[in-house]
Amino acid sequence: MYLDGDAWVKFFDAFKGEAFRLEVQPTYTMPAESESFARFLQGEPKLPGHNARWHKRLAEYMDQGKSVGRVRVVRRPLTDYQRYQFSWGIPGNIAHGEDIRVLDATDGVPDGLPIDQDWWMFDEERLVHLNYRPDGTQINREVFEGDLQPYREWKRIAIEHALPLADYLKAHGDVLP
Repeated sequence: MYLDGDAWVKFFDAFKGEAFRLEVQPTYTMPAESESFARFLQGEPKLPGHNARWHKRLAEYMDQGKSVGRVRVVRRPLTDYQRYQFSWGIPGNIAHGEDIRVLDATDGVPDGLPIDQDWWMFDEERLVHLNYRPDGTQINREVFEGDLQPYREWKRIAIEHALPLADYLKAHGDVLP
């Protein structure tokens, strides 16, 4: 089953306790971010309210006692998009309650962790694959109907080998200009 628009929002918002994402693409080509990404590349300041819609959703989840987290897989040197995320997106998301960690795969990937597919897992009971073209344009979101145990293990491995953003930047301070 594919999810889009309101069906995706309804599916996402139905989680009871925890939403977790493994984020592996080097670049995401998202129309909603094109203007702010262009501003970032041109060295312009971030506009007030950047990512406010997601921050509002995060606040609602936190108020309901829910948690949202992700592991962002990267390789150095970071892509322009990853630098944009680390500078403009991720810090605000963290400030609004999202637990975001960075797994640096420059020197290899932890044993047993495939990093060829983005996915969201909800309450360790439901999973959605996020499918992308090579340029980072999302093709679709597809509910996964198979065994979730490997994903639970991959989540554990990813979190175990990832660093909070602040710690990652301390260890690799040269990744941002």
